[in-house]
Amino acid sequence: MRVGISGTHGTGKSTLLADFASSRSGWETLPDPYEYLDGAEAAPGVEVFAWQLWLAAARLLDVHAGNLIAERGPLDFLVYLQAIGELGRGETPPALWEEGWALTQRAMLAVDLLVLLPLSAAAGIRIGAGEDPELQQAMHVSLFELAEDPDLTRGARVVEITGTRKRRLAILEDAIG
Repeated sequence: MRVGISGTHGTGKSTLLADFASSRSGWETLPDPYEYLDGAEAAPGVEVFAWQLWLAAARLLDVHAGNLIAERGPLDFLVYLQAIGELGRGETPPALWEEGWALTQRAMLAVDLLVLLPLSAAAGIRIGAGEDPELQQAMHVSLFELAEDPDLTRGARVVEITGTRKRRLAILEDAIG
């Protein structure tokens, strides 16, 4: 089974992934692609988000037997590309957008379960002003819009998980079975 955890920054993806990894054996866990960037910009732009989209897709498309859970998939970065455009912080060239869309579709064929973590006070997560709350909100709105597009999610079961840390883990474990 392949599971992707998606959400904007500050929604608890890393925490949920760590909690899941400590409660289940036999699962390969993949951290946020951002962790593989050396010297990334404080305010990433089109190039950084596009690179992360390609990496996130490649991880899902890699032939892999067994269970896999990934923090962020290509959908997250496609959405960030959209959000920075909407905020006037960079323009994604149309050809890059089309390639990113097609790659996201192809990678989503490998995903059985897409977990969406919304912005929620119940999660008890707060980000500082330096973490760009404007981008966080724009990405959140776009993610939930694009996650409703069956042509993009390609048959993955989409589950929104809310609540406290303990409740989120219980819902994820129940969704996986």
